[in-house]
Amino acid sequence: MAVYTKITNKDISYINKKFKIEKIKSFKGIKQGIENTNYLLRSKNKKFILTIFEKRVLKKEIPFFMKLMDQLSDLKINCPKPLKNKNGKFLIKLKNKTACIVTFLNGKDKKKLNYKNCYEIGKAIALMHLSTKRINLYRFNSMGVVKLKPLLNKIKFKSRDFKNLEKFLKINFQNIKKNWPKKLPKGIIHGDLFIDNIFFKNNKLSGLIDFYFAANDFFMYEIAICINALCFDQLNSKFYLNKKKVANLVRGYEKIRKISIREKRSLNVLCRGAALRYFLTRLYDYTNTPKTALIKIKNPREYYQKLVTHNKLKTYKDYF
Repeated sequence: MAVYTKITNKDISYINKKFKIEKIKSFKGIKQGIENTNYLLRSKNKKFILTIFEKRVLKKEIPFFMKLMDQLSDLKINCPKPLKNKNGKFLIKLKNKTACIVTFLNGKDKKKLNYKNCYEIGKAIALMHLSTKRINLYRFNSMGVVKLKPLLNKIKFKSRDFKNLEKFLKINFQNIKKNWPKKLPKGIIHGDLFIDNIFFKNNKLSGLIDFYFAANDFFMYEIAICINALCFDQLNSKFYLNKKKVANLVRGYEKIRKISIREKRSLNVLCRGAALRYFLTRLYDYTNTPKTALIKIKNPREYYQKLVTHNKLKTYKDYF
C-alpha cells in the first residue's frame, strides 16, 4: 500500500454516486507498502479501502484479483471482499486510473510475531492454498524467478550505495534459475505475505490482505516468501534467521496440508529466489520511486543479508 495518486472531496462524491453504500464522509491516505495507492474511507458506521492501481499492475490482470478475493471470501477465507458498483462491476475509473473498493478487514498488523503467530499463519496459508483448488482462475506469476532478469537490467548500479552488487546479483540469478524446481504442487498463492499484510485481533489471526501479487505458482514458494518476510529477527541493522519461527510456520501449515519431501528439498533454492526477488524490487524502487510519492521506501540491504544467509545454508534441515 502507498499513496501516489491524490484524491479530493470531488472524487469522494463520485464514489458515493457510483456505489450503493453508506455515504463516505472522510478519507485518509495509507502510507505502508510500495505498489498501489490506498485510502481508508469512513462512513458513519463503516470503513472501506479504496485502491487505485498504479503502473506495476497490468490493467488486464486486475479482474483476476477481484474475482480471487471475491471467491476466497465466499469460501470463508478472511480477506477483503471487493464491492460491486451500481452497474454490477468491481472496477471504476478514478483520476484516469482503474480503482476498486473493498471491505475493511478488522484487526491490524503486528510489529513482531511470536511462535504461536507463526503457527497460525502457517495454518491460514494452507487453508487458503486448499481453497484455491476450488477456484478456476489463472494468472502467470509476473514476479517469478524467470521474470526477474528484466528487472535486474533496469536497476541503476551507479550509486555508490550499491557498488559491486551487480556481479553478485547476476551470479545468484543464474544459479537460482539453473536449480529452480520444475514440478512441485502448485495453485494460487498470495505471493506477498509480509507482516503488514497479515492482521491480528485480540492476538488471534483475523485475516490476510493485499492480494495484488497473487498468481499460480508452487505452494512451497509461498512458504519461502514467508520465511524471508516473517522468520528473520532484527538486531540493530542485522537480520538473523529464527529457526523456531520457521519450524512453527511449517508445523502450522502441515496441520492442514502435508508438505512432501520433494517440496522440502527445494526449500533452499526457493528461499534464495524469494530473497532475490525482494532484493531486486527494493533496489529498483530505491532508485526509481519519485520523490513526490507519499511512501516509505524499504531498505534493500535487508534482503541482501537474507540472500547471503540462504547462500550459506544447504538443505531444508538447516532451516529448523
